[in-house]
Amino acid sequence: MYKISEFSEMTGLSKETLRYYEQEQLLEPAFVDPSNNYRYYDDGSIFLAVLLQKIRSFGCSIQEMKDVMRDESFENLEALLLMKKQSLQIEMSEKQQKIVDIEAFIRTGREELDE
Repeated sequence: MYKISEFSEMTGLSKETLRYYEQEQLLEPAFVDPSNNYRYYDDGSIFLAVLLQKIRSFGCSIQEMKDVMRDESFENLEALLLMKKQSLQIEMSEKQQKIVDIEAFIRTGREELDE
């Protein structure tokens, strides 16, 4: 069993994030000492913590994370991640178009100055 500070170091999730994930019922401690409310995590919690951290880094909302954790289906996780990937691709395309528009605007301005 690991105290929350040890578990935080092991997983890279802050103690505040771990408490928040507990509050949101995403990752609950294996044991909470009733005498002092210390939270303890076990080895099984490490996988879940790393999974949550990775999913969050992909831009998933807390609600999306809850849905994935509640469902426990890789197919639904895969579908969510493919949707995030498509969204990022669209966002990249839109940003690339903005860059092209900026470059064109600058060229037009330079041409105006040269006349």
